[in-house]
Amino acid sequence: MNNTCSMDEKIRLFDLLSSEKFMSNVYNSNLLESATPEVSSCLWNILEDEHRIQKQIFEELSSRGLYPTEKAPDDKLNQTKTKFAPKVTV
Repeated sequence: MNNTCSMDEKIRLFDLLSSEKFMSNVYNSNLLESATPEVSSCLWNILEDEHRIQKQIFEELSSRGLYPTEKAPDDKLNQTKTKFAPKVTV
């Protein structure tokens, strides 16, 4: 993939990413409220596809330098893991 793009391409890619985020939220809500296992299974598969597509778009933006991210320091990762670890009480 090339690391350059026109403004139109940039706008389209961000629009695609935004649309995929929206659709993921819609499918997620409907999955949680589905009435039958068959509907749940169908929506789960669609949601997984939406996540894959969203990740591909993000990676394309990132590869072009349009969505830069940086690695979190290890101490911050450990703090977050501790903060959100399940609390086990006996």
